[in-house]
Formats: sequence, structure tokens, C-alpha cells
Amino acid sequence: MEKSESIFINRELSWLDFDSRVLALAKEKTVPLGERLKFAAIFGSNMDEFFMVRVGSLYDQTLVKNNKTDNVTHMTAAEQIAAITPRVAELQAKCDKYFQHLVTALAQEGYRKVDFTKLSKQQEHFWKAYFQRELLPLLSPQIVDSRHPFPFLNNKDIYYMAQLRSKNDGVCYGIVPVSSQFERVLFIKDGEETCFAFVEELVAHYAATIFAGSSVQKQCLFRVTRNADITVDEGMMDHDIDFRDVMSDLLKKRRKLAAVRLQFWPDAPQEIVKFLREKLVVPADRCYAQTSPLDTGCLFKLAGRISGDGSHNAMFYPPAKPMQAPAGYDLYTEVRKHDVLLAYPYQSIRPFIRMLLRAAADPDVVSIKMTLYRMASDSQIVNALIAAAENGKEVVAMVELRARFDEQNNIDWSKQLEDAGCTVFYGFDDYKVHSKLTLITSRKDGKYKYLTQIGTGNYNEKTSELYTDLSFITTRQEIGEEASAVFNNMALQRLTSEADTMLVAPLRFKSVLLEEMDRQIALAMQGKPASMILKNNSINDPQIIDKISEASCAGVRVDMIVRGICCVRAGVPGRTENVHIRSLVGRYLEHSRIYCFGSGENMRIYIASGDFLTRNTERRVEVGVRVDDPAIAKKLRGILDLQLRDTVNAREMQPDGTYTKVKPAPGQPPVDSQMAMFGYFQNGFEQAAEKSAPAVKPVAKRAAAAAQPAVRARKAAALRPAKTGLLQNLFGRNKK
Repeated sequence: MEKSESIFINRELSWLDFDSRVLALAKEKTVPLGERLKFAAIFGSNMDEFFMVRVGSLYDQTLVKNNKTDNVTHMTAAEQIAAITPRVAELQAKCDKYFQHLVTALAQEGYRKVDFTKLSKQQEHFWKAYFQRELLPLLSPQIVDSRHPFPFLNNKDIYYMAQLRSKNDGVCYGIVPVSSQFERVLFIKDGEETCFAFVEELVAHYAATIFAGSSVQKQCLFRVTRNADITVDEGMMDHDIDFRDVMSDLLKKRRKLAAVRLQFWPDAPQEIVKFLREKLVVPADRCYAQTSPLDTGCLFKLAGRISGDGSHNAMFYPPAKPMQAPAGYDLYTEVRKHDVLLAYPYQSIRPFIRMLLRAAADPDVVSIKMTLYRMASDSQIVNALIAAAENGKEVVAMVELRARFDEQNNIDWSKQLEDAGCTVFYGFDDYKVHSKLTLITSRKDGKYKYLTQIGTGNYNEKTSELYTDLSFITTRQEIGEEASAVFNNMALQRLTSEADTMLVAPLRFKSVLLEEMDRQIALAMQGKPASMILKNNSINDPQIIDKISEASCAGVRVDMIVRGICCVRAGVPGRTENVHIRSLVGRYLEHSRIYCFGSGENMRIYIASGDFLTRNTERRVEVGVRVDDPAIAKKLRGILDLQLRDTVNAREMQPDGTYTKVKPAPGQPPVDSQMAMFGYFQNGFEQAAEKSAPAVKPVAKRAAAAAQPAVRARKAAALRPAKTGLLQNLFGRNKK
């Protein structure tokens, strides 16, 4: 027990520490103002997920009373919730403070927040008219009393609530949903200023007029967060039932799970708070009053509007788009000459998409197999697979429907793939398939040849411009054979237990990396240089943490770049004093996983889809690869070295588990590893083929035409005129 308490950090508290690092960027003066708005919005989104997933899961555990404990700190669910709640309150107070600073800074830039308690008569007239014309017809007020039951409240929606008194019926409550049909942020021009208003505050200001005949005694805005931690019950895995139907049913259930958090306007009346707590069964310590928006996601819209104005470029990061391959570059041909590494978002994902389209049109290609986890809603990648199927290729797609919050999108795409003639399967009952693996098989002169791609990130064009990820592409026959075995095993519900070059969780992932750590420990015990650099998103696997501690005690230098959850303390004397941990949080979301052991000629380096969380190492099918190509291995090591020199995005863990910002040495310029990566990969396409391959536009056109109906429906919904916006400025003049 003492051992665990000395070097281990609770997972949930570590998650909140990460959210704290994100929130810190909302006040960082070196970050442009518009970007600080986005970081405040990201913090709010992260907190929503934290409550829906982590707190929701802990809440479920308290109900079954099974005394299950955290696997590293041995805290019960109740103990973890008790530790979480004051930390959340502390972070929320910081968010409120930073938001007020942002509002002040925005006003100095010509963007003023509307304060509905301080309107002039002219402003009052305008806003009242707007409310009555644009909002009131769409509002759906409800009464709660002995004859009208308490309604179901949707997850993450905002509501107005009033305590009402009438002469005949006494005291009752009125609830008004602030419909998602409304634009969350309204913009108007007032002279040289742009004013912005949050629609829920506008509704609250005039809501009393809705309840004519009753007097509003007390009122407030509130928002409910519900548990979203649904799991697939083994009993539902009936092979006579389409798994998509199972997931669709679970998504419906998710919307009705228990409330786990309530957010209120500041100074919310205790009568209303008490009433809602009782109806929703939420304890007092999970009710938060806040001065920042109840849903900070609206700050994305605010930042987007400011950016769209085009006259405030200094309020945002300078434009940085992925580098495009030079004219004539053909990845499909190039990879047959040498292994290729693509790095997103520094390089474009388009060469990979064009490679899929080339394969779809190549008469020698007999099959394309791919794992799909999170795809874009208008995925060109999936459309390329559809084009391949239309061209008569065997297309096999392992679609993981259990990608949390992307389930419906995956269900839609799986149907579209099946309709196009692709073979679709869903993986394992007990293991989520998180692999990023593509296998293109060709047959020429009676021999089968493989082209294999192994990545750290999803096949998603949108996130490839926001997340840092790596894509390794090779035609090495031995890797292709191993990848083929992985696909066959997944199709037959078998785990892969044998592989040489590839990592395949859960049986050949953690064990291989532990063996690599043991080699470094043995070198250190012999007095030889020994080191490890471990970059990933999160770590909480106790077996790996113990091995890292063992390596540290043996004298191995361990550098860890862990963006998010990190359940091991660095620098603990006698335990982890040779462990150095830093987190990079900046313009892009660090998502790549690189595991490097040793240096120089003896260096062995891997990329992988899996983190060092127990869920990745033991309960998921993850795929990685040892990169033996000397040039690419050197490139990967260079990425790690650059990030270890970062003094802009880096924060370093202290022995007590806190993080401090890394600053440049006196006289040294700051190092922003993310921006420096553009220069690092500027020659990434230098070995272009002499001539481009035959045109694939007809294939691309057919692929685009295969856009799924569900995607078209969502796009149409986004254009519906039900969204209401302000088309006039404050004094009625037409908006330009």
C-alpha cells in the first residue's frame, strides 16, 4: 500500500490536472485572445465528458456497492467522487475568473458582451422586440405542479426555471427549454462595436412575460449533465441481432441515464436548487453555480465569428496549413521504393487518400482491408473504400461501433459500406478494436504483395489537421503478412498472439514493451548507457509503472511525454528519481504514440495506436510497429528530442505531482516544438516520383457520388431556417 501511495496518482485526479493545464491556456497572455476563448471552450467540453464518462462510471459503481477500487491508488468509487468534487469546484472558480478577464479583453478589441441588467431604453426596446418576434414563437414552456409532472430534461441542454405564484393555484414552477434550434450567440453592430449576447440570458430576461397571470417569485438558468457511460451487455450480443440495432438501442438509453451534475446561474435561489436536486437526485456537492456560460462550447462560435470578421488576425494563431505534396508525387508508387512516414497535421493526409484511390483503380489489387474507429462525417477515406468495392475489389472494413460519442456516425457509415458491397464486421464482444491498420493486397505474376499502413491516429480528414499523428507505410512483405494475420484473426474473433515486427494488443503489446524495458535495465546494471523515451496520451497501467520505477532504480534515464492522464509521479527519491515527465498542451492536440528504447545504433523505436492505459494494454485490440528503416527511425527520434526541448507548450511534473511551466534558459529563444515541426518535415515529400500516376478523377467522382444519405440528411438539417439569427443591428439598420 505504501508503495502505491508513494508513486501513484489517482486517474480521475490526474484527468482534472490535465484539464487544469488546458484551462491555464485560457489566461496565458502569450496565447492570442481568440485562441484563449477556444481553450476555455475546450475546458468546458472536457469537463462535460469527465462527468458523463468518468463520474458517471463512478456513480454506477456506488449503486452496485461492489467495493471495486481504482487499480493503482485503491480508492473506492465513493472516495474518488469525494476527492473529485472540491477539485472541480476549484477549477470552475478559475474558469469563471478567466472568463471575466476574456470579456474585458474582448471589449478592448471591440466585442462587447450584452449585459441585460444594464440596457438603455432603446436597447430594451430592440431586444424585447427581437425576443417576441424570433424566440417566443419557438419556446415551449411547461408548468410543474400536482397536475403536471416534472418533465424529462435533456443532457447538456440549458433551461430557464421560475418559481411562480398565482392567485388561484398558489406556488408552482415553470420550465422553459432553451431550444437547440436557437443560435447560442447573437451578434449585433452598435456603431464601431460588435455586441454579442448569449441567447439563454435573453430568454431569462424576458421569460416572465411567458407566464402571464402568474408572478415570477424567483428564477434562474440551469443545465443538467447525465451519465453517458453505457456498455454493451454480453447478453445482447445475440448473433441473430444486428449489432448496429443493439448500439442504436443503447444510444437511446444513454439519453435517459441518471443526472450526475447540475450547473446554475450565480446566486441561484435555493428553493429552485433544492427542488431540482430532489427531482434529479443530484447531491449538493455536484451542483455548481458559475458566472461563465453554462455551456462554454458557445465560445467556439464566438471565436469563429471574430475570426470570420477577418480584421482581427492578431487575435488568432497565424495560419498554418498542412504541407501539400509536390506536383507529381505519387505515394502509391513511392512506397514501393522505400518506407514512408507521414506526420499530421504538418503534412497533408491527401497523399494517403490518393493512394487508396489508386489502389481502388489498380487492376492488380485484389483486396483492401481497413479498421475504422472515428471517421469524418463526409469521409473521403470511406468513399475511397466504396469506390474500390464498386470496382470489384474485395473490401473488408472492421468498423468499431463502440467509439464513444461517434456511434451513430459509425452506424451510418457501416450501412453505406454494406450497401456498396463491402464486407463489414464489428470485431470482438469483449475487446474494443482501436487499431489504425490498412492492408492493400495485390496479385501479380502469381505472387501476392502487400502494402501496409500502421498509424497512431484515426482515418479522419478533419482531425488530421488538429491532432499530431504518425502514419507509417511500407511494402515490406513480413509486415504485410503479420497485418494479414491480424485481420484474419479479428474476423474469426481470435486475438493475435504471435508477431515479430508488429505490436498487437492485448497479447503482443505490453509484453513486448516490457521486454524492451528489461533490456535497458540490463544495460544499466552492466554500467552501460541506457535510456527510454515514452510518448503517449495517458498512462495508468500499474505493471508498466512498476517497470518504469524499476528502470529508474537501475539507473535508466526515463523521459516521458504524457499529454493527459499520468498516474506515476516523477522524481520520487528511491523510486522514480530518474524519471522525467512533461506534458505538451498547445495549438495542436498531441496524439501520437512513440516508444523509444536506447540510442544510436542500438536504438529500437515503435509507433502505436495504444497508450499505456490498462484499457489499451489489456482490453483493446491495438496495433503498433517497430520501425527498422534507419532514416525514419532517426526522424522519429528527432521528433522526441525536439519535444524534450520545448519551452512553449511544455509543463514539467514535480515530485508532488503538480506541473510547472518550462521556461527557456536565460538568453535562449523559446522552442515551440509544434511550430518547429513544420520546418522539420518541410522535405517530407522530397523523394517524389518522376511522373504522376494515371488520373484517378473518375474513381474519385464515383466515390464522392456515394455520399451516404445520413450525411446528406445531417447537412440538410444544418441549413434549416429554424436556426434564428439577428439580421439587424441594434438600431434596426440592415446588416452588411
